[in-house]
Amino acid sequence: MTGRKHDFPDDLQDFEVAGRLTIDLSALKANWKALAGRAEPAEAAAVVKADAYGLGIERVVPALAEAGCKTFFVAILSEARRVRMAVPDATIYVLEGLAYGAASVFRDYSVRPVLGSLEEIDHWADHCRQWGKALPAAVHVDTGMTRLGLTPAEADALAEDPSHFDHFRLALVMSHLACADTPDHPLNREQLRRFADLRKRLPDAPASLANSAGTIIGGDFRFDLVRPGVAIYGGRAVGGIPNPMRPVVTVEARVIRIREAAAGTPVGYSAAERLTRDSRLAILSAGYADGYLRAGGSVDGRPGAEVTINGQAAPVVGRVSMDMIAVDITDFDENAVKTGDYVELLGNRFTVDDLADKAGTIGYEILTNLGRRFRHIVKEG
Repeated sequence: MTGRKHDFPDDLQDFEVAGRLTIDLSALKANWKALAGRAEPAEAAAVVKADAYGLGIERVVPALAEAGCKTFFVAILSEARRVRMAVPDATIYVLEGLAYGAASVFRDYSVRPVLGSLEEIDHWADHCRQWGKALPAAVHVDTGMTRLGLTPAEADALAEDPSHFDHFRLALVMSHLACADTPDHPLNREQLRRFADLRKRLPDAPASLANSAGTIIGGDFRFDLVRPGVAIYGGRAVGGIPNPMRPVVTVEARVIRIREAAAGTPVGYSAAERLTRDSRLAILSAGYADGYLRAGGSVDGRPGAEVTINGQAAPVVGRVSMDMIAVDITDFDENAVKTGDYVELLGNRFTVDDLADKAGTIGYEILTNLGRRFRHIVKEG
């Protein structure tokens, strides 16, 4: 199986791994198509950085290309090379820009840098001039994220000397929304205004502002190209509304022991949870080393995450350990759960975002950390 270097071979048995991570490619493609439909007439690209949000570039990119995606965004150049190998005719942008000395690699792999400073623009223009060909690139303007991108002053300097663009083709002008997951945040409209203003200072080119949330919340943000990421993978992009995306990932762990424990017994590290009743516990074969965050556990007075057994919720009890999770199955029929059974940690009922909420983080962090010791199963569609 291709993908991340820590993926396990297909022929490993379930008892050799911590659990199973199933990737539903039909849901992945349906999510992208739904976002593409929302974006029309703008083009819908796909953000596949961080190894396609942890699901594997070599799995995800061909599936998205089959669904109709033609443009991909990655963070770093090594990811761009992998996308190029997976889909030879794709348009690929590298979000973290042009490292000094890397221009020839971008050229050789037909990859487009997202230029975010005057130095990068000059470097790319010089390379194109020396090569004798106007190669394409994007220019990133900063409208409120305060990370990468041209400041308004730098955009003015660029506008005053348009010769910067004599030697390369401006294929895209882009910026990035900081607060689109909160639709009524005032910075959204302020960034929209700033982007429209900064775009006018540059040569005419297609424009891109919307991420997943921007694609969902409104047409004003979509311009010519949208760049959804987390929503493609089933994650929640916008707070306060039902998530319209289909879950893509299901994570399961084995029951490795069932045990009885009396009321008052502490469970797990730090004795953080004491049982309030005589209980039956199922010990599961995964933990924070597998991306199920420690903060998803429970402590006295604060409930933790839940798992799903035959469609029914079972609460996590005590701290999540490196390799194990304890869950309360007292309310299940005595024969409903047995050693060797698989329990759904994440899926349709309790999602990556639900775990993120319990752990005080975001679904992005859950997705990109899953599966180090799971057998990956690809569900085609």
